[in-house]
Amino acid sequence: MLPLAERLRPKTLSDYIGQKHLVGEGAILRQMIKSGNLSSFILWGPPGVGKTTLARIIAHELERPFYTLSAVTSGVKEVRDVIEKAKREAQINSGLFAGQTDQRSPILFIDEIHRFSKSQQDSLLGAVEDGTITLIGATTENPSFEVINPLLSRCQIYVLQPLGKDDLLELLQRAIKEDEIIREQHLIIKETDAILRYSGGDARKLLNIIELVSNSGVKEVDNETVTRQLQQNPVAYDKDGELHYDIISAFIKSIRGSDPDAAIYWLARMVAAGEDPKFIARRLVISASEDIGLANPNAMLVANACFDTLQKIGWPEGRIPLAMATIYLATSQKSNSAYLAIDTALAEVANSGNLAVPLHLRNAPTQLMKDLGYSEGYKYAHDYPNHFVKQQFMPDDLKDVHFWEPQGSPQEQKLAEWMKHLWGEEEQ
Repeated sequence: MLPLAERLRPKTLSDYIGQKHLVGEGAILRQMIKSGNLSSFILWGPPGVGKTTLARIIAHELERPFYTLSAVTSGVKEVRDVIEKAKREAQINSGLFAGQTDQRSPILFIDEIHRFSKSQQDSLLGAVEDGTITLIGATTENPSFEVINPLLSRCQIYVLQPLGKDDLLELLQRAIKEDEIIREQHLIIKETDAILRYSGGDARKLLNIIELVSNSGVKEVDNETVTRQLQQNPVAYDKDGELHYDIISAFIKSIRGSDPDAAIYWLARMVAAGEDPKFIARRLVISASEDIGLANPNAMLVANACFDTLQKIGWPEGRIPLAMATIYLATSQKSNSAYLAIDTALAEVANSGNLAVPLHLRNAPTQLMKDLGYSEGYKYAHDYPNHFVKQQFMPDDLKDVHFWEPQGSPQEQKLAEWMKHLWGEEEQ
């Protein structure tokens, strides 16, 4: 018997739940389907949010040949075999749809594309470039870390979000009302908090929970029932999904919260489960910049050194520098001022657009530019005491705006005092 998640897998866009920003009315992927002009793209999001389902629906709606590969089990040979099949398909189509072969190119769906090696990804480039195939990749990892730049440049990246409460409740009702096997159980859902909490935005998790409770013979489902059933049937940590995101979230939040014991515990959970050490090391680098930042700039050096050391010494010894960096970051003073500064500045850029660069800051490589006043009045900082001189560096409309606000750590206070000394006491 097929699992409930497979039995309820939607086959049309109207049955698809969630991701309205991509498939809702007027959204980009719905527009692609309507127009038939499908370009290659990568779906990035956590497990159980509909990446594979969406790829299948698109192929069905467009009536395209659909090939699938799993990066776990496929190599370069399998990729080339599929491309050859796609070429033969294109030749057939060329006779049926003259001048439209690019509109009907077969879809190649690669699950877990982040697991493909560089050579495997290289083998896709030509076929994607010339339109032999339309590539749809799916990944739970940041594509900018795991996918080679030439392939990224040929694909759009679309981010899928965890399903919201309303989406999960809709899916729950569909399971109870539309699945024949579940419907025969006559389940009465009295409470949903536990179901939603344990699902964590993952449709597959929710359906697995319903199936587990249903198989237990329970008729009335409340929070206590769900918790008891899950405790009796614990879900193992799955480094490719499931608790993967919950554990790494707890790990990072423990570091941010300055609890080295909890941080080491969650690190041990990941190590024991076989999590990719590079995944952990990358998160440490992110934490060092986002949560510690200018309060202790050495944290970034330690996190990067941990990443480098891990690649040099391998496993299992690599667990030791991971533990060292984890404890160092957890016990460091914290500041997110750099994180807030760049996000505030990005919001300003989105709001105010491309403001003009002040003339005195522009380069003047030609005489015409010099005549127009480019670079005129610029003061070379190293010609002045303390290698500083007051002048305007912001666009005119933002000359009084501040994006960086120092926080309470001694390191940042020193930086703030130095900036105040420079900007508050130096002569214009």
